[in-house]
Amino acid sequence: MAESPASPESPLSGGGSAKKPKAKRSPKPKGSPKGSPKGSPKSTPKSTPKGKQKPAAKKDEELDLSMASMGHPEIFPLVLTEKTQEIFNCRTDIDVTVENPYKLVNKEDIINDMKTRAAISDFHPIKKIVIDYPGEELLIVFDRELKYGQIFYLIATEEAKESILNPPEPEEEEGEVKEGVQEEYVYKPPVRKPWVSLGSEKEIEEESVKESTRKIKYKISRQHKEFGARIKFHNRNATTDAKHGYVECTTYHDKNFTIRQLEKNVGTQVVPIENETGTQTKWTYPKNATTQYYPREFSDEERQKYLSSEDLKNFIVSVAIRVELALQQNEIMNAFFDDWKALAEDEGGFAGKSDVSLKEYQSFTDLHYLKDRTVSCICWHPTIYGIIAVAVTERLSYEDRVQQSGRLLLWKAPILFWSFADPIHPQLMLECPEDIYCFQFSPSNPNIIAGGCMNGQVVLWDISEYEERLQNAKSGTGGSKNTTVNMPSFMLEQQIGKEPHLVRYCAVSSIEYGHKSVITDIQWLPELLEVNRMGTVFENRAGVCVQLVTCSPDCTIYFWDLRAHRPTIQPSNEKKKEEKIVAVPPDVPVTFKHLDLSWRPLIKVNLPKTDTGAEYSPTKLSFREEHYHTKIQDKTQPQIKPEAPIEKLPYSQIQSTSMKPLKLLENITTNFFVGTEDGEVLYTDWKMERDGDSGRLLSQKPSDTYTIHDGLVHTVQRSPFFKDIILTVGGWNFAIWKEGVMSGPLLESSCAAKRYTVGHWSLSRPGVFFIGREDGNIDIWDLLEKTHEASQTQNVCIALITCIKPWIYSSKQHFLAVSDDFGTLHVLEVSWTLSHPSSNERSSVLHYFEREVKHLEFSEQRREFRDQERMALEQEKLMKKTKVVGGQRSREIIEEQTNQDYVEFLDLEKTVLTRLGLLKVPDRFASRTN
Repeated sequence: MAESPASPESPLSGGGSAKKPKAKRSPKPKGSPKGSPKGSPKSTPKSTPKGKQKPAAKKDEELDLSMASMGHPEIFPLVLTEKTQEIFNCRTDIDVTVENPYKLVNKEDIINDMKTRAAISDFHPIKKIVIDYPGEELLIVFDRELKYGQIFYLIATEEAKESILNPPEPEEEEGEVKEGVQEEYVYKPPVRKPWVSLGSEKEIEEESVKESTRKIKYKISRQHKEFGARIKFHNRNATTDAKHGYVECTTYHDKNFTIRQLEKNVGTQVVPIENETGTQTKWTYPKNATTQYYPREFSDEERQKYLSSEDLKNFIVSVAIRVELALQQNEIMNAFFDDWKALAEDEGGFAGKSDVSLKEYQSFTDLHYLKDRTVSCICWHPTIYGIIAVAVTERLSYEDRVQQSGRLLLWKAPILFWSFADPIHPQLMLECPEDIYCFQFSPSNPNIIAGGCMNGQVVLWDISEYEERLQNAKSGTGGSKNTTVNMPSFMLEQQIGKEPHLVRYCAVSSIEYGHKSVITDIQWLPELLEVNRMGTVFENRAGVCVQLVTCSPDCTIYFWDLRAHRPTIQPSNEKKKEEKIVAVPPDVPVTFKHLDLSWRPLIKVNLPKTDTGAEYSPTKLSFREEHYHTKIQDKTQPQIKPEAPIEKLPYSQIQSTSMKPLKLLENITTNFFVGTEDGEVLYTDWKMERDGDSGRLLSQKPSDTYTIHDGLVHTVQRSPFFKDIILTVGGWNFAIWKEGVMSGPLLESSCAAKRYTVGHWSLSRPGVFFIGREDGNIDIWDLLEKTHEASQTQNVCIALITCIKPWIYSSKQHFLAVSDDFGTLHVLEVSWTLSHPSSNERSSVLHYFEREVKHLEFSEQRREFRDQERMALEQEKLMKKTKVVGGQRSREIIEEQTNQDYVEFLDLEKTVLTRLGLLKVPDRFASRTN
C-alpha cells in the first residue's frame, strides 16, 4: 500500500527514526532533496518480481524505481531474498525489527555481490544508484507496514540518511512578549540594495529602432583552374557604336511584388514507398492457363486392407520408441536455438552479451579557450598514456576572418594538453603565433612538436622541461577517476584558480619563403632516412627525425630540415652586432634558436597538371613509411623501467646532408599519394628533375590522377596492417586503393546522405575503419561483415565531426578520440568486438583485397575487349557504306534498303503513337462479339 506524498509518516519527517523527536514542528520534505541522485529517469515506479528481471537496456530507457511520484526520489524499494538477508545480516525480526529498522551496509560489499551474482543479485535493478552513491555506507530500512510497496527500501543520498539517523531537534517556541512593556526604538540606517527590474527595460526595447531588413550576402567563386588564365582586351569606340555604346536602364514593373495569393485545396495521403524494377524477360503476348490438383484417395476396400495389414502394425511397433524419444528431446531442449550466435556472445560484463557500440568514457571542453572555436587537430601523446593534445581554430569564414583580423591578432588559440585525471582543467598550453590547423609529435623524440599555421608558417615546440609534469598528471586510466589522491602540485594550483603553464614556441619559419596559404597536413620523415635537394633518399646517421613535410592548397609541398646548414660568410663586426641585438627570452628553449625566423624549406615540390599549365592543390599526404605508435602497455603487468637514454647531439650540431657523403637507400620508394582540394587523388614522385635548357630543378608530373571524390579530400591514410592499402575520404564518399594497382579503387562507396568529414583505420582490426559525418554520426565499417553499407552508425554529438584518432591503452582497453565543430573532445571506449580481431581476420581481409584486384583486372580486360569489338563493328559498317557495286545491281540494293528503312520507320511510329494513347489498337474480338 503506497501512501500520499504528504503523509507525516515518511522517513524524512521523523517517523520510525532511532531517536524519536517531539511532535512539534517536525520537518517536512520539500520536493526532491539536494542529495537526490543525478540523472535518475522520471517514470512510474514499478516493482518487478524476482526471476523475471530483464537485462539492462539503454541508459535513456531505464525504469525509474524511486518513489519520485510520492515526493521521495531518494527512496528505492527493494526485494531482498533470504539468501541476501543472510549475506548482509539484515534478517527480518532478527537483525532488523520495528523498533530498530535501520541497517548500514558497506558500498563495496554490495558492488562485490553484484559482480559475483550479476543479474541474479537483488541490487542489480539499482546498480547505477549504488555505484554513483558518494558515501561509503548505504542505509537500508526495514518497512514492516509496506509503505512503499516492499519490505525494504534503500536511501540513495547522504542528506536523507543523516536526516533519518540524526533527526533535527525541534526548535523551542520563543516566549511571548510581556504586556505593558514598551519596546525600545533602535535606529537602522538605510541599506543599499540592488536594482530590481519590473519590466521597464522591455518597454524601452520595444520603442527602440532596430534593423529589420536582413542583409544579403553574396559569395562569388570560380574554379581553381581558371586562375591565371589569359584575358584579351580590345578597344571599342563608344560614340560610333550605337547599339552597345549607350545602355539605358529603364524602369519596369517587378512582378515579384504583385503576387496574388491563391487558395488551393490540397489533399495528402500516406502511402507506402514503391519501387519500380525491370527484368530482361521479354513478354510477347498474354496467355491464360489454369491447373487443378486432386488428391489421390484410397477406396474403402483399400483403406481397410492397409489398416489391417501386418506390415503396418510391425512398422508402427518398430518406430514407436524412436518417436517417443524424439518428442521427449523436443520438450527438454529448444530445437530452434541458434548455437552459432551463442558462440559469439561476450563473457564479460553483468549482462553477459556482446556489445559493438562505442561508449563515451570522458569528454573535455573549456569555456575560456574553446568558446566559439572548432577543433582542427588532435594527437595522443606517444609515450605518456592518458595525455591528449588538441589544436583549435576560430570558427569563422574567410570573410569574417578578414573583418575580425584585428581581434584575431590580439589573442591566438593555444594547443591544450588534456589528461584523464582532470577533465576540467588543461595540464599544459602551447603558445602559437597563429591558429594551428595541424601538428604532430616527433616519432623519435615526443618532446618535439611541429605544427602548421593558418598563415603558412611552421612552428616548433620543445616540452622537455614539462615531461615530468605530464607524467605525474596521469592516473590509472582503467581505474578510478578520483584525482584527490597523489595529486600533483600544479593541478592543485589549477583548482585554486591559477591557469596552466604556457609554453613558448622555440622557432617559427620565415613567412617570406613559406606557404602562402593554410598548412593542411604535416608529417615527419622516419629517423632512418633523409633527402637532399634533389629528392634522393640517403641514410640518416643522426638517429633522430630531422626532416618533415608540409602541404598547402597554394599548390606546393615543402620538405623542411631541422639541422643548421652552412651559414654565409659575414664580417666579424656584423656578427657581433647581431649577437648583441638578438636575445632569447629566459622562458624560451634554445633547441631551435638557429632556425627562428630564418628557416627555409629544403625542397619545393609542385604538382603540375598534364593537360594545362595549372597546378593541383594538395590537402593531404600519405607516404609509405608512416609511423603508428601502437605499442600495447598493460598496466596490470609489472612495468620494466627503460634504460637511460643516450645523450644525443643538439639539432644545431647535427651535420646536414651536404657535409658528408651518405649511403644511398635504393629500396625506399619516393612515390606517395596526394589528396587535392578539388577531390582528385594523385600518385606522384617527390624526386626533382633538372631542365635541360635552363638547368632549373622541376617537379615531376603525377603518374596517375583519379577524380573519385566530389569534394575536398579530408583523409589520405595507409592501413596499419597493409602498407600498400590506402583509405581516402572526401565529399560524400570514400575509396580504398592499393598501391601498384592504378586501374581504379578496390572499393568505392556510394554517395552518402550526409557529407563525410574525416576517416581513420582501426589500430587493432585490419578490416575495420571509422568514418565521421557532418551530422555528428560515426559510421563503423567492417569489411568482413558488409562492404555495401556501414555495419553500424552511432551518434556522438550534434555538430560536425572534425577529427578521429584511435589509441590503444592496454590489451583490454582501446580508446577513440572524436572532436566536433563546437570545440568538444569526446573520448570513446571501443567495445571488445570492435577492438579484438578474430584468429584469421588479417588473412581474410588480405584475401578480399586480392580478390578485388583480380576483379579489376578482369573488368579492365573486358573493357578493352568491348572497345576492340566496337571498333571492329564500326569499321565493318564503314566498309559496307563505302562498298560500291556497279550497274543496275547497286540501284536495286539501294532501293530495297530504302524501302526496308521506311517500313521500320512506320512500325516505330505506330508503336510510339500507341504507347502515347494517340492511336487506338483495333480489338481482335470485336467482330466476334458483334
